[in-house]
Amino acid sequence: MGNSWATFGRDLHLDLTGPGGLRAALLRALRDAVRSGRLAPGTRLPSSRSLAADLGIARNTVADAYAELVAEGWLSARQGSGTRVAARVLPRATPAARRTPGPAGHADRPRFDLSPGTPDVSAFPRTAWLAAARRALTAAPSEAFGYGTARGRPELRTVLADYLARARGVRADPDRIVICAGFMQGLALLSRALGTGRLAVESYGLDFHRAVITRAGMGTVPLTVDERGARTGELAGLDDVRAALLTPAHQFPTGVPLHPDRRAAAVNWARSTGGFILEDDYDGEFRYDRQPVGALQGLDPDHVVYLGTASKSLAPALRLAWMVLPDRLVDPLLAVKGIGEWQSGQLEQLTLAEFISSGAYDRHLRGMRLRYRRRRDQLVAALADRAPHVHVSGIAAGLHAVLELPPGTEQSIVQAARWQGLALEGLSEFHDPAAPTLPRDALVVAYGTPPDHSFAGVLDALIRALPPWE
Repeated sequence: MGNSWATFGRDLHLDLTGPGGLRAALLRALRDAVRSGRLAPGTRLPSSRSLAADLGIARNTVADAYAELVAEGWLSARQGSGTRVAARVLPRATPAARRTPGPAGHADRPRFDLSPGTPDVSAFPRTAWLAAARRALTAAPSEAFGYGTARGRPELRTVLADYLARARGVRADPDRIVICAGFMQGLALLSRALGTGRLAVESYGLDFHRAVITRAGMGTVPLTVDERGARTGELAGLDDVRAALLTPAHQFPTGVPLHPDRRAAAVNWARSTGGFILEDDYDGEFRYDRQPVGALQGLDPDHVVYLGTASKSLAPALRLAWMVLPDRLVDPLLAVKGIGEWQSGQLEQLTLAEFISSGAYDRHLRGMRLRYRRRRDQLVAALADRAPHVHVSGIAAGLHAVLELPPGTEQSIVQAARWQGLALEGLSEFHDPAAPTLPRDALVVAYGTPPDHSFAGVLDALIRALPPWE
């Protein structure tokens, strides 16, 4: 029993969660293990006594679960042969096996989520945040409980000016910082403040960023992205472009930094035309192999808008982001933001200010760098050992990695990942349809999203979904 149960026990242990008690959790775990292929047809299961002892539950609970799964056709039981996975399991839904619809209304929720955009929210520093909130509330002036202003709390803007100068090389004054309810709101406000014209975007990026820009009344035009980042030299040949949205520290999603020559070209274009560079520094704190490159804004604060957020460093639920604006954009943006726009909660702003000034933010970031670097190293090592034909591109940074694939295989591998219970996106999903170049085949793997306790299972499922080495 030891050998046959060793690899299965880990997956079963991870899946004994959810509503309905231990029996329902065990039924779900066994069905998922068979459905996903972790338990192949004919695999002999441990006896009900052994499994109950391993899981620390009653033997009758295991025996009842086995009996129900035999009746449903998932398992087979013969005297002298024990309980085994049925030779042929039809992927039919039973009332007990139906999954709860997800937030977007999908009937089948993945077991593991490798979609980019979210950090490991299970690592949110609850105790330190609560302590900061208590201190902030104790010291808060009475007016902090009012509606607030479009700029944001002065306490947070002051702390951010010091932190961004120290950690990211940003040249900031508190009066040029505006707090917003997430990066998306900041991008929408900037697009409206810029007025008519077009905004250049990287040919690989998020489609809803482009949608926000167009809803604000501006058009978009793609800049080609290659192994050196966006080809900012293309800006010189574009008419009616007011600004360019770039991810210089770590291009999203291809994972490359903007080459120094192209950083200079972007700034020179903004200076010569009076335009702006919108610098999305979404994960600039997370560089693992060397000191992070400084923010592009440090080269020219009069032509670069710096955008940062707590969504990757802490949690999206905080809805806290910030813009460091050139002087000539402050009043136009505040005029837009002051009319009918959501404001970030003042108490959350005060808490973040205290969290940063107390040193808790730096400590949290150091801990998360170690965690994310360890996961990236585990991903790279697993691929080198079990799928050496799959290459990881991009720098050692951020919360995701790009896995290069043979041409024409991306969609089939994404589908195979779904069969393994993985929510996974291909690089082509992020390619601007208006770009003249064709997307290459690759996977965008967000190793920062899953919690630590499930990461080994995530890697196993990912490796199973990859094409075999020929």
